[in-house]
Amino acid sequence: MRTKSTGTKKINIITLGCSKNVVDSEVLMGQLQAGGKEVVHEDRGDIVVINTCGFIDNAKEESVNTILDAVEAKERGEIEKVYVMGCLSERYKPDLEREIPNVDQYFGTRDLPLLLKQLGADYKHELVGERLTTTPKHFAYLKISEGCDRPCSFCAIPLMRGGHVSKPIENLVMEAENLAKKGTKELILIAQDLTYYGLDIYKKRALADLLLRLVKVEGIEWIRLHYAFPSGFPEDVLEVIKNEPKVCNYIDIPLQHINSDLLKSMKRGTTHEKTDALLAKFREKVPDMAIRTTLIVGYPGETEERFQELKAWVAEQRFDRLGCFTYSHEENTSAYQLIDDVPQEVKEARVEEIMELQSQISWEKNQEKIGKVFKCIFDRKEGNYFVGRTEFDSPDVDNTVLVPAENTYISIGDFAEVKITSAEEFDLYGEPV
Repeated sequence: MRTKSTGTKKINIITLGCSKNVVDSEVLMGQLQAGGKEVVHEDRGDIVVINTCGFIDNAKEESVNTILDAVEAKERGEIEKVYVMGCLSERYKPDLEREIPNVDQYFGTRDLPLLLKQLGADYKHELVGERLTTTPKHFAYLKISEGCDRPCSFCAIPLMRGGHVSKPIENLVMEAENLAKKGTKELILIAQDLTYYGLDIYKKRALADLLLRLVKVEGIEWIRLHYAFPSGFPEDVLEVIKNEPKVCNYIDIPLQHINSDLLKSMKRGTTHEKTDALLAKFREKVPDMAIRTTLIVGYPGETEERFQELKAWVAEQRFDRLGCFTYSHEENTSAYQLIDDVPQEVKEARVEEIMELQSQISWEKNQEKIGKVFKCIFDRKEGNYFVGRTEFDSPDVDNTVLVPAENTYISIGDFAEVKITSAEEFDLYGEPV
């Protein structure tokens, strides 16, 4: 058993789930540090705070297992306190308190001041935009809004995160300036729904206005857009992407499916025809744009015929980046009233089919890049390679550019021009020029 420390208690923050949770953990860490607390991220500590995800079954399972591991460590005397925050805690607090009572306290997604008080720190309003970043210092996530007003039938996010609340442009610019001073060169804009940004506080979709302010921040070289909703997409954003060199020719737009009947059941506010028209507009306005999307297979009512429609559409659209997930039957969502009628093994087989198809598309698209030169940012050194990304690639989810480290040196966090010499499905190989 470890001897209890008598000095300052070290607080260890563990982050699970999406990039929005990463930002929440970073804000918490910034507040704790400003309150004189010693704080670490996913290291050893006397007190553990677990920032959970409650989105789908796999994420919930990971969160529960992490809580159980921490509770066992507490029982062995290795840590003193265990606190749980975030989406799982917001969604299932009574159940968790009953099933895992050895956690010292559970906090929801909007309980930051209460959690800070429990940890012996006060919430400081003057720290707007201040965070202790956990990503490599050259890129950071910028969360431009909280919550979601969309009624998507399969999604539990509004249950955990509440309604949509945009952050004022001035606050976001200040946050970007603070990040730039610390060495951030790439901002990744995130939200449950970027498309809706500004409607609540400016009475109009204001994503383009925000981008035009952010491109003026000195030190920021790339701005990337994640999680745009297809319905009501503001077309002035395409003009900004086209005309502003700092805004990457990249968009992440989760489309989920293409069959019009399923889209209606999913409450996505669009159809097969409208989706195709939107994608055509993207490619017309910004011909070089890389489009990333995510799909759900196995949603209630997805017959083999409807799945084949989806597969044919993926082959036709040739997305630059694509992720695919099995449908998760989530309680308290409107789709929970439907019969989860696609067997799990069929769902998984359909994911494999889509990803195999996408793998071939990705390989073909990457072959076209051989011999071309791309500006790349380098995230890390791994084995005998420096690992970087083009403007068409987001960290952790997209393709990488590998440069052999034997005869060259690249500083992590720097940009370099790289000529592509060979390519695989998801990796490009190249040399600096």
